[in-house]
Amino acid sequence: MEVLHFIFGVFGNITGLFLFLAPTFTFKRVIKSKSTEQFSGIPYVMTLLNCLLSAWYGLPFVSPHNILVSIINGTGAGLELIYVFIFLMYAPKKEKGKIFGLFTLVLSIFAVVVFVSLFALHGNGRKLFCGFAATIFSIIMYGSPLSIMRLVIKTKSVEFMPFFLSLFVFLCGTSWFVYGLLGHDPFVAVPNGFGCGLGTLQLILYAIYHNNEGGSGTTDGSVEMGLGKPHNQSEKKLNTQPSAIGQV
Repeated sequence: MEVLHFIFGVFGNITGLFLFLAPTFTFKRVIKSKSTEQFSGIPYVMTLLNCLLSAWYGLPFVSPHNILVSIINGTGAGLELIYVFIFLMYAPKKEKGKIFGLFTLVLSIFAVVVFVSLFALHGNGRKLFCGFAATIFSIIMYGSPLSIMRLVIKTKSVEFMPFFLSLFVFLCGTSWFVYGLLGHDPFVAVPNGFGCGLGTLQLILYAIYHNNEGGSGTTDGSVEMGLGKPHNQSEKKLNTQPSAIGQV
């Protein structure tokens, strides 16, 4: 059982890394154009919070036997931090102020969780507090594809929902769901069970609409999850390239 637990954790790290690296396509474009265009910086900041909380939860003095959770989320936090800094570098002044404010709030929330868990709680109480915090934001992050799924149903096209990203969302969610079950850890199993279900729905939608990839070309190589709100048809492609979700 311990061997299986470890294997699923390693597989979850591999698939999770793919998801965390997905925004590199978007930021390559941002750096090249020296503009954030119509992209939103909010998903990257919120994913950073999720990674920080999940990495903290996986530490041995908070939750024993979950170091693999800390490894992938620590890696994800580092990548998301880079994405946020790049976004702040090229964002318009008004957007920069909004994202910096949210970034400050995220760091404050994480600092409060760390402070409370270290100095006010011990043992199982610490695990429950950190676990609930990590679970809430994991579910919020896993819920971000709902927007793009709604777009797929509305347009009857999978143009903005790349197959391999949907596949890795499913594989990552499933891996960590099984890992949580084997480790008898609901704080890992529950949010990732939710992610597994959403990944399954995405694959079903892809199977239904895969022959209708739209007539407006490609998505510029971006394979992210999440969805902005296009203001008109010409902006549609800029806003449908979201942030990655690799939560565990």
